[in-house]
Amino acid sequence: MLTIDGSLGEGGGQILRSSLALSLITQTPLRLTHIRAGRKRPGLMRQHLTAVQAAAAVGGATVEGAEIGSREITFKPGRVKAGEFHFAIHSAGSAVLVFQTVLPALLTASGPSQLTLEGGTHNQGSPSFDFLALAFAPLLERMGAQIELELERPGFYPAGGGRFTATVTPPKDGLQPLTLTERGEITGRRARAIVAHLPHSIGRRELDTVGDRLSWSSDALSLEAANASLGPGNVVSIELSCEHVCEVFTGFGSKGVRAEQVATWAIDEIHKYLAAQVPVGRYLADQLILPLAMAGGGRFLTLPPSLHTRTNIHTVSRFLPDVPIALSPLSDDDDDTKRVWRVEVGEAFITDDA
Repeated sequence: MLTIDGSLGEGGGQILRSSLALSLITQTPLRLTHIRAGRKRPGLMRQHLTAVQAAAAVGGATVEGAEIGSREITFKPGRVKAGEFHFAIHSAGSAVLVFQTVLPALLTASGPSQLTLEGGTHNQGSPSFDFLALAFAPLLERMGAQIELELERPGFYPAGGGRFTATVTPPKDGLQPLTLTERGEITGRRARAIVAHLPHSIGRRELDTVGDRLSWSSDALSLEAANASLGPGNVVSIELSCEHVCEVFTGFGSKGVRAEQVATWAIDEIHKYLAAQVPVGRYLADQLILPLAMAGGGRFLTLPPSLHTRTNIHTVSRFLPDVPIALSPLSDDDDDTKRVWRVEVGEAFITDDA
């Protein structure tokens, strides 16, 4: 049984989610200790408990310690099975993160799976549904998977209640390596301000900020009223489509924060991404580590790796020690935030620059 210390690195929920996914993929029994020790409220919250339960359901696993507040679980995987699954968090916790917990395992199943997930779909600090559908899933499809996603209604904090469906069809010969070293020309730009049960003027102010700061025409800006949402919420989602990749940058509205600031958060991320001239943004870099390790190889250029990314690499390496992962800066800029980094996965993709 492999023991993983959940307090290492960023000490958050990602260690739990990646460990569950890798336990299922590698059929390695897992003991996870100090769960979310780096958070203000450590232990399993409702979202994380749902992720554990979902992993157990798709992988026929037995679990000990799966309860709210638990700081340690034992997870013994069984056989991953395809099927129809419904996972509901019953809070505003991220349903996207629950999906990402079980997705890697379902990509190794014997057939397609259909999932319905309920909870938050646009959560601060988590990938949004738009990021999942437009940035992450298309890259997995290039690696051989088929993923169909449909948002039935968005869910925002604190009401939650979002709902989306997913059909996951595994690749016949397993995930294939992916190389992303060039972004290519920008082929499309779009900014959407989504407003649920709030004045539409909030979204219009966000879009005005995007148009002014990025010099985008009104044709690239759209306001959407999320009338199906169970509670109020707001998000501005900015999509940048390029020849080889699509990136999504998000600003989440919150009480007491001006609409202009919400848009500025996303705009600042775009400026960093464009200035570095890399194909992979810092959030997408974090998400690509596990599937590339599953594929046995890959390479991409990105911004300086976050602690989140470094922690994920450490976790993946514990389960897949035969798949080396290398990080290396490619520029000598004194300002670390402006450096370009190369991430290489698998011996065949690691470059010897010595």
